[in-house]
Amino acid sequence: METHVWDEQPVEQLNKLIGRQMLNGEAMTLARITLASGAVVPEHSHANEQIATVVSGRLRFTLGDEAREVGAGESVLIRADVPHTVEALEDSVVLDAFAPRREDWIAGDDAYLRG
Repeated sequence: METHVWDEQPVEQLNKLIGRQMLNGEAMTLARITLASGAVVPEHSHANEQIATVVSGRLRFTLGDEAREVGAGESVLIRADVPHTVEALEDSVVLDAFAPRREDWIAGDDAYLRG
């Protein structure tokens, strides 16, 4: 059995406001993302279905023409190939589950997060 303690895992600093930790299984990715207030994940889409659960803080998710503020204890389901953006309204931590796993992130093909 593999166990992981998030607080013991290194944080990959994607830019000055966004950090990421990942756990990859054979079929899915679980990521812990830290977003400082004001951080913006620009519009993007991916072939992966995503469930984003806000652990702390407050985020604004925009999917198409619909924007919604999401706080601690709330989750958002993002279907595959749906363009979306995220803005941190305050310092936040989110757990993102993806299926299938994020091969693009594993390969380092995630420039949209590093800008």
